[in-house]
Amino acid sequence: MFYIVFFFLIVQRITELFIARKNEKWMKNRGGIEHGKDHYPYIVSLHLLFLISFFIEVQVFQRELTDIWFVMFPILFLTQFFRYWSVYSLGNYWNTKIMIVPGDVVISRGPYKFVKHPNYIVVAVEILLLPLLFHAYITAILFTILNVVMMTIRIPAEESALQTYTNYHEVFPIKSRFLPKR
Repeated sequence: MFYIVFFFLIVQRITELFIARKNEKWMKNRGGIEHGKDHYPYIVSLHLLFLISFFIEVQVFQRELTDIWFVMFPILFLTQFFRYWSVYSLGNYWNTKIMIVPGDVVISRGPYKFVKHPNYIVVAVEILLLPLLFHAYITAILFTILNVVMMTIRIPAEESALQTYTNYHEVFPIKSRFLPKR
């Protein structure tokens, strides 16, 4: 079962990188600007190291599927629904990088009608639950902590870029506690 889950995870991530590259090209052709370049390599490293750690911990310690898999699989399936709803809702604006087309309207449909960063929630749930599905506790704890630290950098950078270059303040009029005061 682990190999099926892990294979799905790898295929999903590679597919997302192709989508992101296509969308990046589309946005750059419309004047898109990348923000947060300094932290992006750390995000890539975090996700790559998560996959490596997850694989090694399960293989080296011969971890098996948890007895409560019937509870965790539906939760993980639901997170995939939210992932693809997020990607679909953003359309060509979805990216793994912070790409902003100055003057464009912020998307506020789909899950973005209810939550500012639904895809980050999905990733947080996956980083915690996928390893727990196979008793990979070290990976679950370590990368959950690292992801929280990374999001304290990523989310403010994204919100700042959106607020500076788009109609973000009209879509989300409440100021974020993450943004620096002007």
